[in-house]
Amino acid sequence: MEPEAVDVVVIGAGQAGLSAAYHLRRRGYSPAPADSGPSYVILDHDDAPGGAWQHRWASLKMATVNGIHELPGFPVPPADPAASARDVLPAYFAAYEERFDLRVQRPITVRAVRRQGDDPHGRLLVETDAGVWAARFVVNATGTWRRPFWPHAPGAETFRGRQLHVHDYVSAEQFAGERVVIVGAGISAVQLLDEISHVAETFWVTRNEVTWDAAEFDTAARIAAIAGVEERVRRGEPPGSVISVTGQHRTAWSESARARGVLVRHPMFTAIEPDGVRMPNGTFERADAILWATGFRADIAHLAPLGLRTAAGGIRVANGRAIDEPRLFLIGYGPSQSTVGANRAGRDAVRAIVAETARQTTSDSDMIPTDEAIARY
Repeated sequence: MEPEAVDVVVIGAGQAGLSAAYHLRRRGYSPAPADSGPSYVILDHDDAPGGAWQHRWASLKMATVNGIHELPGFPVPPADPAASARDVLPAYFAAYEERFDLRVQRPITVRAVRRQGDDPHGRLLVETDAGVWAARFVVNATGTWRRPFWPHAPGAETFRGRQLHVHDYVSAEQFAGERVVIVGAGISAVQLLDEISHVAETFWVTRNEVTWDAAEFDTAARIAAIAGVEERVRRGEPPGSVISVTGQHRTAWSESARARGVLVRHPMFTAIEPDGVRMPNGTFERADAILWATGFRADIAHLAPLGLRTAAGGIRVANGRAIDEPRLFLIGYGPSQSTVGANRAGRDAVRAIVAETARQTTSDSDMIPTDEAIARY
């Protein structure tokens, strides 16, 4: 099968991917196949709109969800604070796709992105389970949801209870009457600790001491955090999360857990045993379940054929663009993992694509003899 030529392939239809598609539309790009002018295609792995929001737990309400930011050009409709985020936000994403006629193609799984030949100005091949696209540029917006991170723990395979990641969390009721070890220092860990502690006994562990900042997470703190993550990805290190740079800030759920005396942090256990966990001081803590709230990693395995991963384990990225493969943009990666960051990254990627295309077009036209030039010979 011959690859289908297209100017831009956007991989992923979450916040970052939809932002990129919106700005491509504004710049005159049309969904492929286009009759004329520049074209794009947006590919999404999910069966329906909504990105990762459609997979979140039902108890994540609009009043407590962290980090909602509207997509460009269309505000989030008013919603009941008690409504489930996984109901409200996917519907918003669906309306957004329809409003701007983005024509997301789904469900499509991208298997690999590789170079087509040796020309550094040639195309990138995007290989999927539904065909192959040959793109001038690829905007990777696959996020992290499909790659939950499970740290290695000695003895994990011997545990007789249940182990699950936040990725697979459904509701607190699944732990009713049990003793649950919750692992992790991030927002999800604290939010679910508060929720689960109403119906079960909880035991919270983190690898490092948690530093609580009573101040609001202001713009200056966010800028400093993003700068730190930007430097990491520029060096090709795994991006980590913004919260790993900023630390924890007090929230409604952290204060609720604190008021009830359940926000008690313990050091990370040294091993998992059949009926619980062994602590650093040698004591044993019984557990019926272990909930790993240990974050996610970038979902970029399909980019492996490009050979961009450094010895440190990341891809060198500056301003949302791969340093070692400038035809590739990574948005929703590193400093643009937040929703507002994803919006800006989508916009900036499209600006760079438009500017690069204009430079290439000018360069090509300079090589074509004009009538005046021909007349001189």
